[in-house]
Amino acid sequence: MGRAWERSKLLIWVWCVLCGSCVGRFVVEKSSLKVSTPKSLKGSYESSMGNFGVPLYGGSMLGTVVYPDDNRDACKSFEGFNASLATAPRGSPTILLADRGGCFFTTKAWNAQNGGAAAILVADDKKDEDLITMDAPGENHGDSDYLQNITIPAAFITESLGDNIKKALSAGEMVIVTLDWTEALPYPDERVEYEFWTNSNDECGPKCDTQIEFVKNFKGAAQILEHKGYAQFTPHYITWFCPKQFLSTEECRSQCINSGRYCAPDPEQDFSKGYNGRDVVLQNLREICFFKVANESNKPWLWWDFVSDFAIRCPMKEKKFNKECAEKVIQSLGVDLEKINQCIGDPDADKDNPVLKAEQDAQIGKGSRGDVSILPTLIINNRQYRGKLDREAVLKAVCAGFQETTEPDICLSSDIETNECLENNGGCWQDEVANITACQDTFRGRVCECPLVQGVKFVGDGYTHCEASGAPQCEINNGGCWNETRGGRTFSACVDDSSTGCKCPPGFTGDGVNSCEDVDECKEKKVCQCPECKCKDTWGSFECTCSGGLLYMQEYDTCISTHPVTKSFGVFFWIVIFGLTAAGVGAYMVYKYRIRSYMDSEIRSIMAQYMPLDGQAEVPSHGSHTDI
Repeated sequence: MGRAWERSKLLIWVWCVLCGSCVGRFVVEKSSLKVSTPKSLKGSYESSMGNFGVPLYGGSMLGTVVYPDDNRDACKSFEGFNASLATAPRGSPTILLADRGGCFFTTKAWNAQNGGAAAILVADDKKDEDLITMDAPGENHGDSDYLQNITIPAAFITESLGDNIKKALSAGEMVIVTLDWTEALPYPDERVEYEFWTNSNDECGPKCDTQIEFVKNFKGAAQILEHKGYAQFTPHYITWFCPKQFLSTEECRSQCINSGRYCAPDPEQDFSKGYNGRDVVLQNLREICFFKVANESNKPWLWWDFVSDFAIRCPMKEKKFNKECAEKVIQSLGVDLEKINQCIGDPDADKDNPVLKAEQDAQIGKGSRGDVSILPTLIINNRQYRGKLDREAVLKAVCAGFQETTEPDICLSSDIETNECLENNGGCWQDEVANITACQDTFRGRVCECPLVQGVKFVGDGYTHCEASGAPQCEINNGGCWNETRGGRTFSACVDDSSTGCKCPPGFTGDGVNSCEDVDECKEKKVCQCPECKCKDTWGSFECTCSGGLLYMQEYDTCISTHPVTKSFGVFFWIVIFGLTAAGVGAYMVYKYRIRSYMDSEIRSIMAQYMPLDGQAEVPSHGSHTDI
């Protein structure tokens, strides 16, 4: 068993080296450190983030540096030393400066935290060395229960900066620094993209336990973010390949699938008992395929249910870490088992598995992201997360990846961030009557920006002034304009159009914002000026009456009779009737006279032919009487 285990360790190391996981391009995630005092050190410096504790992603911490006289490497508890690291009342937080070496980085941070420090700086002890990532101890480190209880941030600084701080402190100068994580993660838009590199192995010690607990605890938050489209999550799994010279060995055959192309270390690191690496690779593949099939059904968040349920129902300790148990979990979640098995393919085939091949390719870093060489690894917006792997710490980091003012509600809860708008309204404009404010709480702090309320856009600087604009502006607190109601009548200085500002309505004068005073039209003699008019001022208007029962016409500012139209019409009617009657009688008389004259003329003409009429001479005959 001894020789087999030595060969196994060598094989694992060879896999690691050949695939690039151990010696690949590892990117040290950095944060900014700014020294405020003393003047000789004032400036910005780089520091690297520890892969434990809780970095304040999106935030910063200002504190006073302390370098104790004893226990300068912080490898022992500070209880036995005359050194107080606790923050003084109304003082700035204490940041411990510790020397590198003597113990694990996590031990230094743990002792600093228990001593009362708010953060720890570890100074390098090697000149001209690049910054490194302080990591937690390996799986064989027995006493590691405290690792998940480290909550202070840790940063690694160069030897030169550390020496300069020590010199300033020894000279009696106060050293104040700001640890700044505001730019530690990019935050380009309203969606965060993050990956979790993990492993299905549940027998690898504290790191495996941490992964499983994280998945269980973070599941709720992750599913909220994915359900509403705030985040895009992708799980990944690390595998290695077996070198050709070892393909025929029992180690390779028991730890790999697809003829040594995809391998994982033995869970118990003992080939003679329990499960082997092949079982882990197959479950890793099954979990990847589950995610792919669930994602095709637009339910990628089910991955969190599958992984957490599998860990509970199918643990290695109970000998249930197998295909049969996994398929029962899959069926209980309603995901297509046939499609998952098709995705898994034939693990004994001497060819590439496209799913696992893609995982190995993705393990190699691109751009600003380094190779994935630490398990587990969380990548947020293409930047590797550093810090404690628990729900609150990771959620804070994810929330820091949102563009400011686009964060979902889960990022603005009281257990994640402090609402700066609750104190003095964040120093922003507000309308207390309408309960409208320009203060918008964000994960990183707050912004003062005039709001959009019920379709009404407020404009202004957001700090001292915001004013409603646009057509429906009067619906929100009457557009910030004056309005008043008396006797059932309401007048407003707000006008629903595209203009901004307030204008007193007709009948009033004033600024339109604070007041509009009634105009006395009667006193100013603007209306009701006719001789018969009597003027009385009312609120917002006037009343004009006429004496003698006359009617006031406001358009012409005059009084008229209330019955003139009826009398005129009667007189006119009888005049017309009389005229028509007279005309009829006259016409009849003329007609009768003309007929009579005509008749008389005709009769006289006829009678004249037979006898002379009075006044007429005798009509001579046509023959001579002498001839008779």
